[in-house]
Amino acid sequence: MEPLLLWGLGLLFAALLLLLMEFFVPSAGLIAVLSACCAIAGLVCLFRFDPVWGFMGLVGMLFAVPGVLYAGVSLWRNTLFGRRMIGIPSEEEVAEKAAKEDAFVRTRMQLLNKEGVVVTDLRPVGLIEIDGARHEALCESDFLRPGARVRVVHVDANQVRVRAVS
Repeated sequence: MEPLLLWGLGLLFAALLLLLMEFFVPSAGLIAVLSACCAIAGLVCLFRFDPVWGFMGLVGMLFAVPGVLYAGVSLWRNTLFGRRMIGIPSEEEVAEKAAKEDAFVRTRMQLLNKEGVVVTDLRPVGLIEIDGARHEALCESDFLRPGARVRVVHVDANQVRVRAVS
């Protein structure tokens, strides 16, 4: 084989590898610039060897570069750095959030059947106070004034429903 052909193909292959490496090695774009230089040099070598090889290399790069970019993003997304950049929480953060939500739901469920006092107008949503803690509540009737006594009749994760105590 001719050395110019080998240099051209080798430089194109190196350009693709460098482009893939850009995703995993922080270089502020330096590796991408080096990849572009290798691709241009490889195409020049192929065109100097034979214009047919040059056009085949050009078309090959037009198809290979998007494929390498897609593969790089797909692989990068699963790395620790990639997940942080995208904003995907780690397993520990997911477990911590689930534990906090479970604790919140358990404390809210303890409000069931407790009595409290209306703090702000319930039209039908407002604030109530139970055992010194304020909670946002939804009144089953249309309107209750501050100072009215209420009982919690239903609780779920994001809503406390109350009914006036007569």
